[in-house]
Amino acid sequence: MRTTAGLRGTPALALSAWRGRSGKRYVVGIHALSAPDLDEMGEAVVIAVRRDPAGIAELVAVSASGESPRERLSRTWLARARKEGATEMHVHRLAEDETERRAIVEDLRVENADPALA
Repeated sequence: MRTTAGLRGTPALALSAWRGRSGKRYVVGIHALSAPDLDEMGEAVVIAVRRDPAGIAELVAVSASGESPRERLSRTWLARARKEGATEMHVHRLAEDETERRAIVEDLRVENADPALA
């Protein structure tokens, strides 16, 4: 899914959605997997994603970040996600609070994922 062109020349944000094991759908903005983005993340659910040869997105890791620096994603998480082949961050910013972000992480979590990336 993609947004239509923004008003007044603002570029459109690339959007997609993930469906959790519960069947709930989570709309995400698609961003490059880069360290500066982590510094500005704020409160969100972040999904590290790699693309298969056909361009299909594959979830590598999912985590929640909070507003304080202590709660933000660590550079270690980012490095591990990259090592697993992640090249994109899919960011869900519509969760109301920490409890909802944690519930979404659990809903999206991959069964056999590396615990260090959880």
